[in-house]
Amino acid sequence: MPNTLPEQNAWTLEELAAQYGPIEIQRPLSTQEFTQLTERYPNLSMEREPNGTVTLMSPVKKGSSRRESRLAFLLCLWNENAGHGEVYSANGTYLLPDGAIKMPDASWISPERLAETTEDDDEAFIQTLPDFVVEIRSKSDPLKKLQQKMTDTWMANGIRLAWLIDPYEEKAYVYKQGHDVRVVSDFVANALSGDDVLPGFELPLVEMMRKP
Repeated sequence: MPNTLPEQNAWTLEELAAQYGPIEIQRPLSTQEFTQLTERYPNLSMEREPNGTVTLMSPVKKGSSRRESRLAFLLCLWNENAGHGEVYSANGTYLLPDGAIKMPDASWISPERLAETTEDDDEAFIQTLPDFVVEIRSKSDPLKKLQQKMTDTWMANGIRLAWLIDPYEEKAYVYKQGHDVRVVSDFVANALSGDDVLPGFELPLVEMMRKP
């Protein structure tokens, strides 16, 4: 099948991310520059580190999209019945206290944290710190880099509970403030619990398995 991409010197950022992503932009960008970049390329997913390094994310493939959608649905269903906070999907972008700008695959903000915020601009990044985040590994994601993101970004910024789900190795990593990281295997038999952060919420890990 012939390569339908244009010559390399004519590639757009979207084409580069699709072909080679995730890729890093070498020059650090300020928060304002990053915001302008996201507005110029609204179809691209990108994240910023506290030092200004920006990463363009690969487009989400079929399996990852299915898992993200299923997780968001179950989280929304629980929230409607018991959580009464706000659920954000994989496009929800957070401006964190350390300056990082990140997009978890799903997140939840409790009513208590919502009551403490004064932000009211629907067109801005989310600045209220979530209580709970989930990252689901895709094939292009190095596991060690995701594990570093969990500890150095989410937990370091004060998230109460975070899950890293790896459907390729069929392992889930549970991060909770004040506790050691817990590893859960056997996706067929086990579920992840929301504990006291999301009381009553459970995610059967079979929902996150890859299809044969």
